[in-house]
Amino acid sequence: MSRIDRRFAQLQSTGRKALVPFVTAGDPSLDATVPVMHALAAAGADVIELGVPFSDPMADGPTIQRSSERAIVRGAGRAFVLEAVRQFRERDEDTPVVLMGYLNPVEIRGAERFAREAVAAGVDGVLLVDLPPEEAAEFRAAFAPHGLTLILLASPTTSPERMALLQAQAEGYLYYVSFAGVTGASDLLDTGAAGARLHEIRAGSRAPVVAGFGIKDAASALAMSREADGVVVGSALVAALADASDPAQAARDFLAPLRAALDGAA
Repeated sequence: MSRIDRRFAQLQSTGRKALVPFVTAGDPSLDATVPVMHALAAAGADVIELGVPFSDPMADGPTIQRSSERAIVRGAGRAFVLEAVRQFRERDEDTPVVLMGYLNPVEIRGAERFAREAVAAGVDGVLLVDLPPEEAAEFRAAFAPHGLTLILLASPTTSPERMALLQAQAEGYLYYVSFAGVTGASDLLDTGAAGARLHEIRAGSRAPVVAGFGIKDAASALAMSREADGVVVGSALVAALADASDPAQAARDFLAPLRAALDGAA
């Protein structure tokens, strides 16, 4: 059983919801990345999504776009990202790490080689924003022998036919994008509409379903968790870290209220 599957099984057995923070590797600094990851785990993160800096992050809003640009300028490339995970694994063998990024860097490296190197570093899964489910089979086939989970995305505009495909193919967890837009646009989040859609998706999914996009605080995390197996928080966390004098402490301070809200509802 993978770290991801084990973590969600533990959560299900205790009736708890997953808290999945996203941070960009290399931001707010190269040196802060691993301490921030440890701080998030200590504050109650169940899975850490580590953003792989990319020059054209088309699904991301301004906050994550700028964090990716800053990280690239600092030199946070593929080698840095994998080394950060290696260092994280020196002290944390349990918290799943999912790389979130785009298809181009994987294709350039080659899917099989990328998977081998990622797993050797301690990565558990990969979420490729621009990989359509119809083209996912070849990547899953390359990843699976190495134990690398391919996380799939669904959205409000996903057709019934494609949704059925995603529900059947989902591994680790299925990431539901709560609204049609880019990350960080919390004003677009309609928790009622998203909740109704999540209820339907969870009923037919072979894997847990987590909700992301627009979640910015304890209240929105709690609201979205009611019909999801967990929630992802990204842009608001990235913004909180951007100017922090102590990024690790800022990560703990940001995440703790969300963890408390989710556990209070359990």
